[in-house]
Amino acid sequence: MNINLYSLGLMSGTSLDGIDVSIIKSDGEQYLEIIDDSYLKYEDQLKLKLKKIIDSCTSKDQLVKTSKEIDKLEKELTLCHANACKLITEKNNNIKLDLIGFHGQTILHKPKKGYSIQIGDSKLLSNITHTKIISNFRENDILNGGEGAPLAPIYHQLILTKIKSEPPSAVINIGGISNITYMEEKNKLVSFDTGPGNYLIDEWVRTKAKKEFDKDGLIAKSGQVDEEILKNFFNHPYFKKKYPKSLDVKDFNLKNFNKLSLEDGCATLSMVTVNSICEALNNFKKKPNLVLLSGGGRKNKYIIDNIKKKFTGSVKLIDDFNFNGDFIESQAFAYLAIRSYLNKFITFPGTTGVKKPCRGGLIFKN
Repeated sequence: MNINLYSLGLMSGTSLDGIDVSIIKSDGEQYLEIIDDSYLKYEDQLKLKLKKIIDSCTSKDQLVKTSKEIDKLEKELTLCHANACKLITEKNNNIKLDLIGFHGQTILHKPKKGYSIQIGDSKLLSNITHTKIISNFRENDILNGGEGAPLAPIYHQLILTKIKSEPPSAVINIGGISNITYMEEKNKLVSFDTGPGNYLIDEWVRTKAKKEFDKDGLIAKSGQVDEEILKNFFNHPYFKKKYPKSLDVKDFNLKNFNKLSLEDGCATLSMVTVNSICEALNNFKKKPNLVLLSGGGRKNKYIIDNIKKKFTGSVKLIDDFNFNGDFIESQAFAYLAIRSYLNKFITFPGTTGVKKPCRGGLIFKN
C-alpha cells in the first residue's frame, strides 16, 4: 500500500531572485495534492554575495580558497531558507510535515568533472525546523555517469499524466537556464537544458539599465534583433552536443553583445532563448502535441509570442491547467524528497544520461 507524505520543497534557481516554497501531499507516484506555495525574495545584500561567489568560482580549487567566505554565506542562506519554511508552515499549521526537500543554491555545476556544488547546511536546517531534510539530490546521479540535471522531469511527467496530455508532449521550464522534458510515450522521458533562459537577459538589463529584469519583454519588444550576433551565438559547442546535457550559468557570457543598445541587446538575447527552445522542440522526430511553459520566463510576452511564431504546435502556459508556473520546481523538490525517502528512482538514462535509473537524495535528521 502506498503511503502519502506531507513534503515541503525549497528551490532557489539560477536567477538568484529568492526562494520558492511548496507543500505537497503525495505517495511519490500518481497521487498529488498541492497544499500551498509561497515565495521569499532574497535581500539585495545576500543576492550580491551569492552572485559574487558564483561569478568568481570556476573550479573546486577556487572554492577551497574562498571556503571561509562560503561557509559564512552558507549559514546566512540556510537561515533564509529556514525563514521561508517558517512562513509557509505557520500559515499551514494544521499540517505535520514529514519531509523537507532542500535543493540549496547551485554555485558550480561541472558534471563532466564529476561534481555539482550546491550550498546549504542540511543539518542546521533540520535542527531549526525539527524535520527530516532530504538534500544532495545530484551527487549520486553524477557518480553514476549522469549530468546531475535536470532533476524535475519525473514531476513534469506526473503533471502531463494528471492533465491527461496525449504523448508526445513536453514541459519547458524557462528559469535562469531553460530545460525541457519530452515525454515521447508514457514512462519514456528525454530531458536536457536547451540553453540560456532568463539569466543573460537579466544580467544585461541589470548592467545596462539597473533594472532586475525585462518586465513583460517590453524592452526586447522595443529593440531590433542583431541577426549576425544571434547566428554566431549558436556556434557555441553546447548546441552541437547530443542530449542529455546540462549547463552552468557561466557557460555563456555577454562579451559579443557589448556594442548593442539596451533594447537591441535585450531583443537579441531574448531570441537566443526562443531559438534554443524551438530548436530543441523541432529536433524531436515526433513533434509534441502539447508544450507547457513554466518558470519566470513564461511571463515574458516577447519570448512567448516568438516561441508561438516559430513552433507551430500547441504551446500553452502550465497555469492554464491549474498548476502555478512559478512553483513547479519547488513542488518537484518536494516530490523528489518523497521519492528519495521511499527509495524510488529520481533520475533516468533519458533525463540525465545516467547509466541506469538512479536513486538520490541524502537524509539529514535533527
